[in-house]
Amino acid sequence: MTTTNSTDNQQETFRDRLGTVGEGGKRVWIYPKRPKGKFYTKRWIVAIILLAFFFIAPWVKYQGEQFLLLNILQRKFILFGQIFWPQDFHLIVLGLITLIVFIILFTVVYGRLFCGWACPQTIFMEFVFRQIEYLIEGDAHKQKKLARQGWDFEKIWKKTTKHAVFYLIAFLISNTFLAYLIGSDRLVQLVADGPLPHLGTFIPLVIFSGVFYFVFAFFREQACIIVCPYGRLQGVLLDRNSMVVAYDYKRGEPRAKHNPLEDRSVTGKGDCIDCKSCVTVCPTGIDIRNGTQLECVNCTACMDACDAIMDKVKLPRGLIRYASEKGIAEGHNKLINARSIAYTVVLLLLVSLMTSLFFFRSEVEATMLRVPGTMFQEYGPDKLSNVYKVQLVNKTRHDVEATLELENHSGEIILMGGPLKVPGGSLIEANFLVVIPRDSLRMSSTPLVISVKHGDRLIDKNKVTFIGPNDIDKN
Repeated sequence: MTTTNSTDNQQETFRDRLGTVGEGGKRVWIYPKRPKGKFYTKRWIVAIILLAFFFIAPWVKYQGEQFLLLNILQRKFILFGQIFWPQDFHLIVLGLITLIVFIILFTVVYGRLFCGWACPQTIFMEFVFRQIEYLIEGDAHKQKKLARQGWDFEKIWKKTTKHAVFYLIAFLISNTFLAYLIGSDRLVQLVADGPLPHLGTFIPLVIFSGVFYFVFAFFREQACIIVCPYGRLQGVLLDRNSMVVAYDYKRGEPRAKHNPLEDRSVTGKGDCIDCKSCVTVCPTGIDIRNGTQLECVNCTACMDACDAIMDKVKLPRGLIRYASEKGIAEGHNKLINARSIAYTVVLLLLVSLMTSLFFFRSEVEATMLRVPGTMFQEYGPDKLSNVYKVQLVNKTRHDVEATLELENHSGEIILMGGPLKVPGGSLIEANFLVVIPRDSLRMSSTPLVISVKHGDRLIDKNKVTFIGPNDIDKN
């Protein structure tokens, strides 16, 4: 995207380097000032809801089972109380494709709203680890002062305390992730047993906690700038109509310091008083007045900072606001327009489709195959039989006793090994015979439809092939 800076002669040198890397290639540590304002308050509310959901969800039980479980080793997945099996993998794939399309369309219209408001990296960094840092080391200027001073008692205890708390929280987050993977009951059992009997689990947990600690203690905004693929795609996904956190250069330029005795409209000065408050609160160290940049996660901290300054100098709010580049250039900003409505409708349809796919799938799934390597057998003087294998997956929490019936041909089904009783959330396999009178066959390969019922309720249908002797085709 082109820069929004109105100073024609200004070189866009900021695009040649990262705000977090100095001239010599060294990391420039960011000390963002704690933001204040209506957007920051709303982000706090969203963060508390998301954090509460993350930490509480693994402990919520629904009908005796975990509400959210992603047990990859045991191939058992429960999403919002719904049990999924590997047989539902196609639904997972469709869901992921829908999610990707959703993210692309959402980003095209609303920019990086997700990054600033819901991304786990942002939530943990800004509303957990950054808050601890503010609590122990103080706000930005105190952190800078602490960084410059020698390793005296104050610096040692503050740094030690901060990093110890950081690692403990990283360990807590790792344990919560583990609860999603192996189940909260199993996690409680592991904790009760202690680490020594379960070193195979404990050591990876400690390593993962270390990685988590490193990301939030040292790597920080670099994860958004360098690693995150979503952030790297912004240059492709965004266009001039995308809503982003943007500086209104039409109104703000030319910048000049505030003088309470002058009328800026008369002197030809813009509304930006060049206080750099928007820069001091930015967690990625950019100047939003340079235009849309890769590093911007749309956290809205600069919007709050600028609004506070506008209030003090008695100028209208919104010098930095949610707007499109085109809207600012043409002087009108409509959040709701035909394009955003159309994309939103598509997004709603995608969400509806994904929801339908997940919640209207079959409760019991049957897979039938003729046992490999077997041929037809004589079954009495005038009948033939084939042997089949059936696999039944019960995705519900109640037991199901299934019966099999031939739908499109005379004959009978004989179960081998007793009734098909499938406990809730389980899978069984069994063999059965299909016995058909020989004189009812018209060809050596006869397609059959076998229904699976629970009582009188049809729960699935399968197509199989019945193999008979080749001489049937000659008659």
